[in-house]
Amino acid sequence: MFVVPNHLCLLFVLLVAGAASADEPIRLYIPEAPPLAMNQYAGGHGMVGDVTLAALARIGKLTRIVAEPWPRAQANVSKGKDMLIIPLSRTPEREQLYTWIAPIMELERAFFSLDEPVADFARARARYRRIGVGMGTAQVGILQREGFSDEQIVQLKLGENPTHLLVLGRIDAWFTGVPEALYIWGNSPYRERNLRRSPSLASTGLYLGCSRECDEQLVEQLRRAIEELELEGISQRLQQAYLPKPQPGD
Repeated sequence: MFVVPNHLCLLFVLLVAGAASADEPIRLYIPEAPPLAMNQYAGGHGMVGDVTLAALARIGKLTRIVAEPWPRAQANVSKGKDMLIIPLSRTPEREQLYTWIAPIMELERAFFSLDEPVADFARARARYRRIGVGMGTAQVGILQREGFSDEQIVQLKLGENPTHLLVLGRIDAWFTGVPEALYIWGNSPYRERNLRRSPSLASTGLYLGCSRECDEQLVEQLRRAIEELELEGISQRLQQAYLPKPQPGD
């Protein structure tokens, strides 16, 4: 017998509850960035995606999910009107480009490699010649601010497999969010190998963002709904479903 995971049951109830009063669907731009966000529904829309959809349902809004290359999605939302986007790191470069509705979760970032991990950015600058990062992500700006050269920063397009590039030696390290690395590595054919991780070296809040020109009532409704989901423990329950299950002895 097929059993629906508990977090999906919860999300389904929230979505159905909000659908009755929904009007014109709101465009929500989501990249394929598991486990944070997934634009193709196959067991959920990710740690940030599920919380965002639950908040939209709570205020009675239907959503049309839009999947575009991440740099293009950011540009379209910033220049548009009343468009939503997740998961958006709040960085100095982006501060004036969007309306920042509410943080969904904090994202820690680290270097991942197959050799001895580095302890800080200075050692990473000295050791790594090629570091894989997602194109258009906050990781690019973080490394640039930390003094890494353009030659060291290899921007990977959506669909490029960082685990495969690591194993082939085409990149020396992968700088990304900790949940993303653990999720992708754990679902790769290389999961039996020992992926090494540096300490967490950078952290930013992942936000639900909106176009710079965004309806004030929509912003306040969503901000309140996200706060309520957090206070009621629903956000945590939705997000925990995507975390690796503890192994005996962990």
